[in-house]
This record gives sequence, C-alpha cells and structure tokens, in this order.
Amino acid sequence: MAASPGAITNADSALGGGEKEDKHVKPFTPEKAKEIIMCLQQPAVFYNMAFDWPARLWTAKHLSEVLHGKQIRFRMGRKSTDTAPQFETACNYVEATLEEFLSWNCDQSSISGAFRDYDHSKFWAYADYKYFVSLFEDKTDIFQDVIWSDFGFPGRNGRESTLWIGSLGAHTPCHLDTYGCNLVFQVQGRKRWHLFPPEDTPFLYPTRIPYEESSVFSKINVVNPDLKRFPQFRKARRHMVTLSPGQVLFVPRHWWHYVESIDPVTVSINSWIELEEDHQARVEEAITRMLVCALKTAENPHNTRAWLNPTELEETSHEANCHYLNGAVSAFLNHHGTSEVVGTQALRTNRDCTVKEELDVHSRVGVEQAASHTVSSGTVKQEAARPFGLDLVPVTPGSQEPSSERGGIFENDGEDFVSKNGKSFRKLPNTKRQRMMSESENAVVEQIASDRTVALSQTFVSTDDLLDCLVNPQVTRLVAQLLIQGRSM
Repeated sequence: MAASPGAITNADSALGGGEKEDKHVKPFTPEKAKEIIMCLQQPAVFYNMAFDWPARLWTAKHLSEVLHGKQIRFRMGRKSTDTAPQFETACNYVEATLEEFLSWNCDQSSISGAFRDYDHSKFWAYADYKYFVSLFEDKTDIFQDVIWSDFGFPGRNGRESTLWIGSLGAHTPCHLDTYGCNLVFQVQGRKRWHLFPPEDTPFLYPTRIPYEESSVFSKINVVNPDLKRFPQFRKARRHMVTLSPGQVLFVPRHWWHYVESIDPVTVSINSWIELEEDHQARVEEAITRMLVCALKTAENPHNTRAWLNPTELEETSHEANCHYLNGAVSAFLNHHGTSEVVGTQALRTNRDCTVKEELDVHSRVGVEQAASHTVSSGTVKQEAARPFGLDLVPVTPGSQEPSSERGGIFENDGEDFVSKNGKSFRKLPNTKRQRMMSESENAVVEQIASDRTVALSQTFVSTDDLLDCLVNPQVTRLVAQLLIQGRSM
C-alpha cells in the first residue's frame, strides 16, 4: 500500500472539526519539544511538526533537478537473505547522478552508465551519509529548508543535517551511535526501523570491526538472525515502527537501530543532537580508535579495506591517535572544570543508571502502583515531559507503527504506559528495568563464554576476537572513567 503524501493529512482527519482553526498551529512549542527530547529515553514519533518545512517537497526527483547532474556515491548491496550482516565493507560503490539512479530504479532494461553492472532485481542502491555542506556547497540557501529550530535548537538547519536516498531494500546494518541523540525527518517513501534499548547491548553482540568512529555495529543480521551462533539475541527487546512522510522520529542516545527502505524510493533527513554525555564518549572513541588502528595495521598494514569502514577516509598513525586521545581527555577536563566534579562525573555512566542508583531513586520517590493512576508531586515534571497523545506516539516493544487514527491507547506490553484523559503516559521506572539491567550484565559473561566456546572449537583466536573484548563498549567506558579520574587527581 502506498504511503500517504504526509502525516498532516491523517492528523487533519483525526482532528475533525478543528482542522481549519488549528492546521497552522504546531502541537509543541520549540521549548516543549526540546524538553521532551532531553527527557525522553525511548523512541517516539512526532506528528505535525514539519508540515510547513520546504524540505517536505524534497523528493528524489526534485533533488535530481536541484543538483543538476552532480555525481554522488551510491552503496550497492545485494537483496539477499543471508544471516550475516551486509556491512559497508562488503558492498560495492558507484558514482552516479540522481537521474541515473531514478532511471535504474525504474528497471529500464537498456540502462547504461554507472548502474549497468547491477541487476535491479538483485541489488539495492543507497546514497547515505550525504552531508548537506558538501552536497549543496554551491547552494547554501537550501540549508534553510530544514527547520530543526522547531524542536528547540535555534539556528540548526540543513548545515547540521545528513541526507539519505535509497531504493527498495536499502538498509543500514544494526548499530548504535556513540554520540548524541537523533532526529529523523521522513520526506519520501517509508522506512521500517528496528530498535533495541541500550541495556540490550550484550544481546546484540557488539563489534568495532568494521571500524567507524561513533558507530558500534552488531554481529547479527537482526532481520534474519543466526540464533545458534548468537543465542543471547533471543533476549533482545525489538521495538519496531514504520516511519512515513511528514513524520519525525526521535532516537534516544545509544539505542540500537537497523533501518530498511520498504518503498521503491525513500528520502530522509537526519540531524544528530549533541549531548552532555558526548564529552566522555569522545574519550571512549579515542581509546577505541587507538586500539583498533594499532592492532589491525600491525596485523596487515596493506589491507585496510577489510576493516576500515568506507566512511572513514584512512587509518591514522599511532602518533595522531595519541594526539586525538589527549585532546579528548583535555576537552573533558576543561568542560567539567574542578577535579571534584570530574571525580563524580567520571565514575557515573551518563544516563545509563546502575541498579544501585535506581534503587536509590525508588527509595526517594517510590514506585507507582499498577492499580493507581495518581501522579505524585515529585513526578509532575517527569510526566509533563512525556505528553504522549495525538502528536507524539511512543515506539513500544513489538509495535509495528503508530495507529492510523493516532488516538486512544497505543499498543504496548501492558506495563509501561497508563491512559489518562485520552493520552498515554509513561509510568515511573520499576523493578522490571532493574531485572533487565541485571540480565544485561549477566549476558556479558554469557556472551564471552559463548564466544570462548566458538573460539575453542575453532582452536584459533583472531585479532578481531581480541578486539571484541578490548573495545567492548562496557570495557572502553570503564577505561575512559579510570583514565579521566587518574588525570584529574
């Protein structure tokens, strides 16, 4: 079924008699939208926040006319059902215009040029990670067509954005972004998002090979997993949503995501929002870069293509990596100021609360009882920052996409939300999350044991096996904290 031209149509239908009066009024002020983004710790879809953006008209056809035959790089992947992820290092790349892409995508049998070697029935094409600054370097006025200031970030527009154009089946491997949170505006076609929470990281079998700064990949093809090799993945809690034109998806920090195009042509625009936690994350990334580059270049200095993601221009020297690490640590210390603050901050995993911290929170505010819909005064601000309803729909475990009516009670697992006055609100954290955190920690040990069993059966430990342990996100986080603490004394 074809996607509707934009979410605003559904919204007007849902609003009924108030359509004429309210169609130019956005559901959230910039200040409120930013408050939601900074407080919300689960994915959610915003409606009616971009209906007046000029960028809503940026179809692939329109962009092909704007770019006037400019060649861009397309990643070519196979339409296959392999259980292994299709990493970018395993894809081919072509330089082509959007006109050539659209002609090839129409399956014209006489097609020539860059796509001539790729059967449309067997391959997909993806122009991903296209930064506006380089793509529209001679058309800077177009930056104003993207208005992230509506979400409370004044001055943020296309200059701080990335463009994604793909054909049916185009996708990104499952990964998490180590920096910031993510806002994604869907322009054309639909994309299906598979999301997993940060505490499920051990169940996703993280790896840094291929290496790309700020991207932690999963060894698993989450749409066709090999459960014999990766049994812990059964415990991962998949959240799914289909993003349609006009909608904006919020992806919180460190949420895993696999994104696939499910229409013939898709266009989306995203922007990564910087967060306070990024200061420590940069130290963690510097540690990771140093270890990966040192071991992989020592292993085979002439074959960087096998491990370095194409988005990374080249491997860097040990001297350059040392300089990068020192700069990241200095920036962290300068930002946080006094050693007393550093001592507190460095030993705290930002936003990823420990079980002890959660128990402390529960002892102070208490847990809302399932039978009660009352909200204590200490949680009014917390609940106010989560106004789920007609124009902000949470992405919950197992959900496919927001209801077309976009009203009433949304699909969920029966525990995370309560309904009040026609809107859904998130309940206070409970012991369920504590159990999840505990299971997650145990899974690290189980994962290592599982990997060890595989390694023993193969009687060979590779450089990548070692790196999976050394640069595991939980390990680099601890190393960064110890490093920062040592430098601040």
